[in-house]
Amino acid sequence: MLVQLDHDAATEGTAPAAQPVVAVLGRLSRVAGLPQHLPSGWHMRSVPDLDAVQPGDLVVLSGATVPDVRLARAALPHDTRVIALIDDWAPAELVSGVLTAGADVCVRGGHPGILAGHLVACRRRLAERWSDLDLPAS
Repeated sequence: MLVQLDHDAATEGTAPAAQPVVAVLGRLSRVAGLPQHLPSGWHMRSVPDLDAVQPGDLVVLSGATVPDVRLARAALPHDTRVIALIDDWAPAELVSGVLTAGADVCVRGGHPGILAGHLVACRRRLAERWSDLDLPAS
């Protein structure tokens, strides 16, 4: 199926950024080692609130709660990937709660390489969404 986008349709969703950004909201101590596990060209930045998230950012809610995820889902564009980072010992109810509230992924704390792997997978799924489009050259 061929899909043609006009200017209005192109603004409805945001294609992934050439150099992905991981925007972290919450406990920075949990992601301190993350940058060295991200692929080359990726960047991590701390954001003070959801208003500072840019289109195309992968949003990590560090120390996520169900209300945090609900708020993020309500405030951010639908195609923004929200990753809930929770404690290793968090109860199963929190895992199911953040996923039900709209997190794309729930990652129990631990090694930053595991979180990086989930971020790469989220980015890949987002990129695959755009790879099927036949966009005209600018």
